[in-house]
Amino acid sequence: MEKFIELTAIAAPLLRINIDTDAIIPSRELKRVSKKGLGTGLFAGWRYTELGSRIENPDFILNQPPYRDAGILLSGANFGCGSSREHAVWSLAEWGIRAIIAPSFGAIFYSNCVRNGILPVILDDERIATLADIVSANPAENRIAIDLEQQTVVAVDGGTDTFDITPADRRMLMEGLDPIAVTMQRDDEILAFQARDRLKRPWVYL
Repeated sequence: MEKFIELTAIAAPLLRINIDTDAIIPSRELKRVSKKGLGTGLFAGWRYTELGSRIENPDFILNQPPYRDAGILLSGANFGCGSSREHAVWSLAEWGIRAIIAPSFGAIFYSNCVRNGILPVILDDERIATLADIVSANPAENRIAIDLEQQTVVAVDGGTDTFDITPADRRMLMEGLDPIAVTMQRDDEILAFQARDRLKRPWVYL
């Protein structure tokens, strides 16, 4: 998993509340079990002109330059609510989103973000609205900078916002660790336990 330490990127304002996982990637787009190839299904219901079409809707923000190159998404409350569908995060990551700034997130979606290299940042509605106004004035130039080590979001208006994240989640992102990699860091302890357990319960290993 790619490490997340600092990011300066174009931010796309998608200021809707309750964007659920089926809006992020509709179930009809889940035609594979791999993480690969899901980016084309991202926001398919909004991104394309009609069901099953791949003709882009020019009014949808991610179809507009320079937001096509956005690495940050600004959104409304309860982003990622709905199902526990991890494909929603996979599709965002494949498209190129590295961070999402919203007032709140669906709990499972938040965890899935961290475990797949996307930073979920919680800021209040008013500040997100201000950030959206700032970036919309000149999206290519008015980029947002996020520093995970300092836990700050910096905009070109000079404003600096801090955000909270648990030490465990921060470490996973900064070190590029998924849950398996975190477990494997304790490989010596696991092997030592197995060796002791073999002596205590040899029949289990037959």
